[in-house]
Amino acid sequence: MSPKSLSPQSNLLYLPKTPAFRVKLSNVFVVTLHRMECGTVSTVSTGFFRKTVFLSLGLLVLFPAFAPAYLEDRIVAVVNSDLIMLSDVKREVEPHEARIKQEHQGHDLAQRLKTAEYMALTKIIEQKLQLQEAKAKHVEVSDLEVTQAAQQMKQQGKQVDSSNPQSLRSVRDQLLMMKVVDREVRSNVMVGESEMKRYYEEHHDRFALPEEYTLSQILVRPRSSDEIDDARAKIGKAMEELKRGEKFEDVALQYSDGPNALQGGKLGLVHQGELLPAIERAIASLVPGGISDIIEHADGFHIMRMEDKKPKQFRSFKDAKPEIRDLVFEQKSQDVFQSWLADLKDKAYIEIKF
Repeated sequence: MSPKSLSPQSNLLYLPKTPAFRVKLSNVFVVTLHRMECGTVSTVSTGFFRKTVFLSLGLLVLFPAFAPAYLEDRIVAVVNSDLIMLSDVKREVEPHEARIKQEHQGHDLAQRLKTAEYMALTKIIEQKLQLQEAKAKHVEVSDLEVTQAAQQMKQQGKQVDSSNPQSLRSVRDQLLMMKVVDREVRSNVMVGESEMKRYYEEHHDRFALPEEYTLSQILVRPRSSDEIDDARAKIGKAMEELKRGEKFEDVALQYSDGPNALQGGKLGLVHQGELLPAIERAIASLVPGGISDIIEHADGFHIMRMEDKKPKQFRSFKDAKPEIRDLVFEQKSQDVFQSWLADLKDKAYIEIKF
């Protein structure tokens, strides 16, 4: 057998592409046969593939008119006993093709499309391996489970054609892969107390509570688009007075159009995330007593004063523990899944002819 090498595009086993005969068997059935030496065929091919090879050779002898027929579809990979066709890869890339063509052009477009095809091929190979493992482990999915899953997917806005056998087959395959991963991967993942505490300490900011501010505001609103310049000049005068040392409450009372103007512009206690993003950014670095620059927004011009700012607080480990357990479990599950998948690849026969 020819030595295996590694494909840089897919990180999968790769054999150099060989010339191919393409054989047309009626208008609807196509077999693509790559020329192989006898030793290669007997080693690489499983029962089905071997019969297909010799059947195709016989047809070439009996019906030489078939030999020159050219067809676009061909075998691009062999995964143990399963074949992957070029049409399978194209079907996987199709939902993303329009976006890629819109974002790229020329040589870059060709490279992006080729990368997308290699990624699609890798995904299909990994799916084949998982489905083969599900079959080897006698994992089954009932028709009722497929029907229920299809209904749930429709409710989530996903396109599922319950009258299309291919669509239902895709749903069944997804359920099979979920079941085999649950059994072989997720069921073996355990999360210890020490792991959760370490995650809490290493990702402390993730469990920060929204900051709390006590704020005051001067807001000048233009009544129409014709008054924007007047409103800008008005807020400018308010800022000049603040810089001269005038009290914020007095300036707010004189200039602000906000609903809290009579209270000196006081907004009271505000939580992080409750304000306009532009205002959030402007006050982020303010300390108590600090005044922001003029903030221009669609609803008007703002000047903010930080009256008080509570120190940053965090959820306790006890309170965050259920969330941490789920986060660590998913992280470990992904690591174990990748290791399990790599093991399936190591044990499999994978030949790439792409």
